Amino acid sequence: MSEATATKIDAKLVKELREKSGAPMGDCLKALQEAKGDMEEAFVVLRKRGMASAAKKASRSTNEGAVGTYIHAGGKIGVLLELNCESDFVARTEDFQDLLKDVAMHIAAVDPRYISKDEVTPADIDREKDIYRAQAAATGKPANIIEKMLEGKMSKFYEEVCLLEQPFIKDQSLTIQQIISQKIAKLGENISVRRFARFKIGDPNYTIAQSKPAATEEQPA
Repeated sequence: MSEATATKIDAKLVKELREKSGAPMGDCLKALQEAKGDMEEAFVVLRKRGMASAAKKASRSTNEGAVGTYIHAGGKIGVLLELNCESDFVARTEDFQDLLKDVAMHIAAVDPRYISKDEVTPADIDREKDIYRAQAAATGKPANIIEKMLEGKMSKFYEEVCLLEQPFIKDQSLTIQQIISQKIAKLGENISVRRFARFKIGDPNYTIAQSKPAATEEQPA
């Protein structure tokens, strides 16, 4: 494939494949180039290279794990985080414990309000959409352009408030979901953020977030 063809791979396709596979951006781009832009074929390329195991494990229940803390700024900010996996063995590994510390540190620094887009309340979504539509309408642009602007604004909103959508504080080229996916691929088990709480001295607006339980994780009555 020529360089000219390679440069035509849409950045959105690269991002989508990265989110689906958990593979690094550069490997996703190369896979899409090899597959000539075909998403499913590119995913197969990554699977053959052992880079796309995270997606296959996403439906597995995560009933083990660990609770970790991160205290910042001389005791002024504190985070309590529950990170889950499939086995106690993996929960005790250095890789899992490092991930637990990194995610807790990120929460302390960035202060997300939700774990994922699934937890954002309809009221918050409607409010933000109303604000962005009003801002876009004031530009006088046509309706189809306004909707595209709205899509971009909402994507940015989710990145600001949802933990899994946020660029990792230690590596802005990766989201929190992507660093978790990389650990899933390495450790061979599903990993999920169950809940967290963040407190700051003197700030009455503390944050408590909890993920929605998956159907596979529900316990019998």
